[in-house]
Amino acid sequence: MSPYVFTLLIFNLGLGTTMTFASSHWLLAWMGLEINTLAIIPLMTRQHHPRAVEATTKYFLTQATAAALILFASTSNAWLTGEWAINQMSHPLATSTIMLALALKLGLAPVHFWMPEVIQGLDLTTGLVLSTWQKLAPFALLLQVSSTVNPLILTLIGLLSTLIGGWGGLNQTQLRKILAYSSIAHLGWMVLIIQFSPPLATLSLLIYVIMTTSAFLTFKLTSSTTMNALATSWTKSPMMTSLATLILLSLAGLPPLTGFMPKWLILQELVKQDLPMLAFFAAMTALLSLYFYLRLCYTVALTSSPNTITMLTPWRLNPTQTSPLNPLTTMLTLALLPLTPAILALVIY
Repeated sequence: MSPYVFTLLIFNLGLGTTMTFASSHWLLAWMGLEINTLAIIPLMTRQHHPRAVEATTKYFLTQATAAALILFASTSNAWLTGEWAINQMSHPLATSTIMLALALKLGLAPVHFWMPEVIQGLDLTTGLVLSTWQKLAPFALLLQVSSTVNPLILTLIGLLSTLIGGWGGLNQTQLRKILAYSSIAHLGWMVLIIQFSPPLATLSLLIYVIMTTSAFLTFKLTSSTTMNALATSWTKSPMMTSLATLILLSLAGLPPLTGFMPKWLILQELVKQDLPMLAFFAAMTALLSLYFYLRLCYTVALTSSPNTITMLTPWRLNPTQTSPLNPLTTMLTLALLPLTPAILALVIY
C-alpha cells in the first residue's frame, strides 16, 4: 500500500471518530461511523490473505447491518417524536433498536459472534485498531443514549457479555481470540455501570484501551499469535515474555495491577446502588476470565511447550523494532493502581 494512501486512510479513520464525537444529530453521527468503517476496510485487507479477506467481509456485513439499524431507529424516532438529537431518544422501539445496533457495533453479547473470527483473521496491528480505536465512536453514542434505554436491557446485555466473554475464552489457544473474548467481557462491565456512573464507564474504557494496547504490542514484539508461540518465545526475549504474563494478569483484574481498578470501582458502585446480587454475579463471571488467563500464564511460565513451532529458530530471528507506545502502556498497565484516589478525584468527582 502506498504511504500516501495509508496516510489518507488513517486521517479518515480519525475524521470519522471525531465527527461522531462532535455530533448531536443522528445523521452526522451515522456519517462519522460510515467514514470510520470505510477507512478501516482497506487497512484490514493489506495482506491480501484469504483469512484477512474473509474477516474483512464479515466485518463489513456486520457494520453495514448495524449502521442500517441506527439509520432506521433514528429515522423512526424522528418520525414518531419529531426529534433528531442523540440525547433525546424517547420512543421505546427506537431506543431498543439503537441499543441493539450499538451492541452489534461494539461486539457485545448476544450479537458478539463476528468479533473473535474477525480479529483472528487480521494481523496484530490491525487487530489492535479494531479492539481499541473502533470502539470509541460507538461507545460515545452509547454514553449519550444510555439514560433513555431500558435499564433491564443494559443489565442483561452487560451480564451476558461478561459471562460469554469469560466462557468463550476457556478453550482458546489463539491469543487474538483470547483478546477478543477479553474485549467482550470488559465491554460488558462498562455496560453494567454506564447507567449509574458514565464517568466510571469512561474510565474503564480508557484503562481497557491501555491494557489491550500493551498486550497487542507485546505479542507483536515477540511474534506470538498462539499460546505455543508465546511459551517458546522465552529463549528469544525472556523479559518480554515475563511482562506478557503480567499484562495478561492485569487484563484478568488481579491486584496489585491496574486491571483491578475498574472492577473494584464498578463493584463498589453497584453495591452503593443497592444491587449486591448484580455485583455478586458480575464478580462470579470475572472468575471465568481469571481462569483462562491463569491457564495461559501457567502454560507460558511453568511448562515447556511439547511441540516445536513451524518457524525459524527463535534465537536466529532478527530483532523486532519496538514501538515507543509499548513501554508507556506496559508501565501504565502494571503500576496505575496506587494512583486510584487521584484518578477518582480527577475523573469521577
